[in-house]
Amino acid sequence: MNDTPTVFVLDDDEAVRDALSVLFESCDLPVRTYASGELFLKDLNSNFSGCVVLDVRMPGLSGLDLQQRLLAMEIPLPVIIVTGHGDLPMAVKAMKAGAVDFIEKPFDDEVLLESVRDALTRGAKLRAESVLAESSKLGLDRLTAREREVLEKVALGHPNKVIAYDLGISPRTVEIHRARVIEKLQAKNLSHLVRIAIAAGIIHTNDTKT
Repeated sequence: MNDTPTVFVLDDDEAVRDALSVLFESCDLPVRTYASGELFLKDLNSNFSGCVVLDVRMPGLSGLDLQQRLLAMEIPLPVIIVTGHGDLPMAVKAMKAGAVDFIEKPFDDEVLLESVRDALTRGAKLRAESVLAESSKLGLDRLTAREREVLEKVALGHPNKVIAYDLGISPRTVEIHRARVIEKLQAKNLSHLVRIAIAAGIIHTNDTKT
């Protein structure tokens, strides 16, 4: 399976799977269908990208159970819940757990398509963030303890003179460490360096001044 963004449809009703497959293919959206969550998990791998259109009630593994599995596995696939009228409490629970939307049956094609396109956009962003986080962690392994300290303070928006004072080193030494950090992490600019630090967990979004 390649990493082409795909709509993964999970529903135990064959007629629903067929209808959704025709709908998405008519809009040039790659689609794969599964009759159960177990079959999807058996096929699932880290290269999957796109989104999941998921029936909340299925025999065996329920939609909510599958959603929790994806969260636990840190698979960056946004979930859209498809629900019957009697399943609204379950749909709300799914939304609280991170589902991007829920669509009631019988669904309007345009409403569903709009939701899927939004989910695919989110999925691409999540996957990019996941790739950045993984590469960032690998890059951090190449940094010395002092370079990590400099990275943290640079990413927090501290100027070289302040960093030098805090660490008890000269501004010139800070510049040298900063240059080495940028080289090792292959950062394109300061904002990229900040994103790398956030992705790697060195700092948090609300810590930054930039």
